[in-house]
Amino acid sequence: MEKRVMTVSKRRRGLTVASALLGGVLVLSACSSGGDDASGSSNDTSQAKADEAAAKKTSEADIKITPKDGSDNASINNSAAVTVSKGTLTDVSMTTADGTEVAGALSADKTSWKPSTQLERSTTYKLAAEAKDSNGRVAHENASFTTVSPSNSFIGNFTPEDGSTVGVGMPVSINFDKAITNKSAVQKGITVSSSTGQEVVGHWFNANRIDFRPDDYWTENSTVTLKLALDGVEGADGVYGVQQKTVTFKIGRNQITYVDAKTKQMKVTQDGKTVKTIPISAGSPENKTYEGIMVMSEKFKETRMNGATVGFTDDDGKGEYDIKDVPHAIRLTNSGTFVHGNYWGAKSIFGSVNTSHGCVGLSDTKGANDKGTAGYWFYNNSIVGDVVIVQNTGDKTVSPDNGLNGWNLSWADWKAGSAV
Repeated sequence: MEKRVMTVSKRRRGLTVASALLGGVLVLSACSSGGDDASGSSNDTSQAKADEAAAKKTSEADIKITPKDGSDNASINNSAAVTVSKGTLTDVSMTTADGTEVAGALSADKTSWKPSTQLERSTTYKLAAEAKDSNGRVAHENASFTTVSPSNSFIGNFTPEDGSTVGVGMPVSINFDKAITNKSAVQKGITVSSSTGQEVVGHWFNANRIDFRPDDYWTENSTVTLKLALDGVEGADGVYGVQQKTVTFKIGRNQITYVDAKTKQMKVTQDGKTVKTIPISAGSPENKTYEGIMVMSEKFKETRMNGATVGFTDDDGKGEYDIKDVPHAIRLTNSGTFVHGNYWGAKSIFGSVNTSHGCVGLSDTKGANDKGTAGYWFYNNSIVGDVVIVQNTGDKTVSPDNGLNGWNLSWADWKAGSAV
């Protein structure tokens, strides 16, 4: 027991000595640190003087480049802005990674610069800017960024075209190249307005298509404006819009055509008054024409019509018909419904019998140059966006998304398809 006590006592003394030594080390360390602080103060003072001297020689011009250096998924519309405060820009150079120069414009006061054209997607750009302050001292700034890639961006292909004149039934139809999951954000980035103040509402037919229309047809001779403010809008996870554009188009006269498959007559009206009645031949009893409100979406002086493209085939798989020069064809549906001239049928069928595969045929002449035919007259007196209302065929109403035919939805149903 006594030996054990002595051992413990020695261990305690050892700890005491260790503590004293450690304390000495700490004291010495503190003294050393104090010496470093004194030396550091001297160095800091010297560095401060050097910094102060350098600052007196440094330009006050402060250059800022957006987006910041190293950015990716940058906008193709609003990127590459260069600004300077407390100075003026003297040189700005912008190039692609391969050295191709990008043209730009300097503001009148030389305090800002931006590219003259829209940037390309999936492209790396380098910017180098130089500016001078009031004392002529030069400042430099450099940055590199990469624009959004096609896989990470979406665009909308829209109709009608900027500056065009269209009929009163023409909706604004936008088809996106990527599926949109954040429909509300995208729709909020699109504005469609009429000079007459008509309420305009968007309707999503699917994840890729939204159309805009008013309750009733557009007012004749009005102006419609489409604004796309989609740059940077996230339409789906990690997929951003790139469009920033304003489009205007005119609404022409109010022309609505009524096709009656029972009487086999077509009545063309303008501003509610009948201007011409034309005998027609609609779809046969086996191939009835769709009923409903349809809008002209395309016009072709001559076009090929092959039955195989719309499901009309013989036993050998070839089209039941293949006419390579159909005159005066006006598209009503994506599925192949047209109003068109017919030169191969007997003149006696028009106004008396329905013989087509679903189109509305008018008497015409091969070559599409006979001004005396019904086909020629109707083609030349119609514009894209005009309305054709087909009645009494015995077939179903055309689907609202088959062409530009959203007018077949009630206003309540149309608004129910809005995401805002």
